[in-house]
Amino acid sequence: MSLASTPAKERGSTPLILALGLAAMVVAMAQTQVVPILALLQQKLHTGSAGVSWVTTAALLSAAVFTPLLGRVGDQYGKKKTLLAVLVVMVIGSVIAATTTSLTLLIVGRVLQGSATAIFPLALSVIRDEVPQQKLHGAMALVSGTLAFGSGLSLVATGLLTQGAHPDYHLVFWFSTALTVLALGAVAYVVPHGGSPTGGRIDVLGALTLAVFLVLLLLGISQGHEWGWSSGRTLGCLAGAAVMAAVWVLVELRVANPLVDMRMFVHRQVLFTNLTGLFFGFAAFAQFIGISYLVQMPQRLTGYGFTASVLRASVEYLLPSALIALVAAPLSGILVRRIGARFTLAVGALIGVAGFAWLAWGHGASASVIVAGMLTGIAIAFGYAAMPALIAASVPLEQTGIANGINSISRSVGSSIASAVVTSLLASKTVVYAKVGVALPAESQFTLSFVIAAGALLLAVLVALAGLSRHHRPHLATTPVAAGPAAEQPVPAKI
Repeated sequence: MSLASTPAKERGSTPLILALGLAAMVVAMAQTQVVPILALLQQKLHTGSAGVSWVTTAALLSAAVFTPLLGRVGDQYGKKKTLLAVLVVMVIGSVIAATTTSLTLLIVGRVLQGSATAIFPLALSVIRDEVPQQKLHGAMALVSGTLAFGSGLSLVATGLLTQGAHPDYHLVFWFSTALTVLALGAVAYVVPHGGSPTGGRIDVLGALTLAVFLVLLLLGISQGHEWGWSSGRTLGCLAGAAVMAAVWVLVELRVANPLVDMRMFVHRQVLFTNLTGLFFGFAAFAQFIGISYLVQMPQRLTGYGFTASVLRASVEYLLPSALIALVAAPLSGILVRRIGARFTLAVGALIGVAGFAWLAWGHGASASVIVAGMLTGIAIAFGYAAMPALIAASVPLEQTGIANGINSISRSVGSSIASAVVTSLLASKTVVYAKVGVALPAESQFTLSFVIAAGALLLAVLVALAGLSRHHRPHLATTPVAAGPAAEQPVPAKI
């Protein structure tokens, strides 16, 4: 008899948490694995910077479209079935990317990989269904912590796999394929066919209008630096996004079974949790891109930076923050139980403010950058652990998947904004070094980037303390919740 056919309480929750953590880690790795090799891809695929930028943008847009949709599909038709289907698609996308030398096919593979972002909210939904209440917050925190760890591991793996005189980017995607197959097997064997699917029809019109809105928004943000912020394409995308947002809301208010219950979407706890997700997503990517670029600056030429290679930047400067995030994840789960998710979120954001302030004014020594990066890693772990707990305490069981999917999208939007802001800042003020004929960012631009990230987390503190309430009235379910482990052990209102 497989673990998946054994009742959750009999088999214990540890194998389940580990399997879902591995699946979530695969998601994080897919998001960052191409960032260190964009220059290599540009060279090998004989394309320009505009063409290769679609390797990252395609996955981002795919995630925006499929994450809320698949979260809803999981709620309606079964979370395990949806998880397995998404992992299979992820394997197919990884194999396509690992075997192609065509930019078009690589983008197709990245679109399929991007859909795997839905794994994270689906994993949290399974945890809420299957894990006993006393272990719930710790389990959510641990799975959330694997996101930061997976991002760091991916950077190190990519650096190692593309070392040498003749680097081969295909190895990066074969590594991704192997881990996804492992996660697929673990999920198939361990995750039970639990929960009670709500059934019903998919809100196709709501899904399409939401997809168009998110694609236009993220396209304008992610490509604004390439197209120009005042260009017709950028302004057209952002204006179109505003129009489609209004259309989407009107559609969801009129259909009988909306993709997103607007009452849930504007529920105070959910709304402000998504706002903090935007700030934490901004901070997470600002940390990654800011530290990565900073430490690779040629010190003899610029007077700052550490002349680090891509591999050294990943292993020495970014991996410690990923490792400390994994260690901090269980601690954040304990804090959520003892002081509540609201205060855990605020504490994490304050730690992040301190970390980014240190990066802004103390980045002259390697040790300072590493320690400050570890502080921001702890902050991200605390934030990522607290947000699912806030969502779980605020929405009915049958809407957990879509609610966490929207929260994931809010973090993705924050990350996209951070990429656009930091990239634009670094390009807006450069110093030309005539001896080598290159223009590099002025040091002040890195300082400003870290200050803005600290400001984003300071806003998260204010939202957590002033926007989120100590006691709240959970959003009421629109459909009955079937009995099961989660129904027997309701989530407490303390957040």
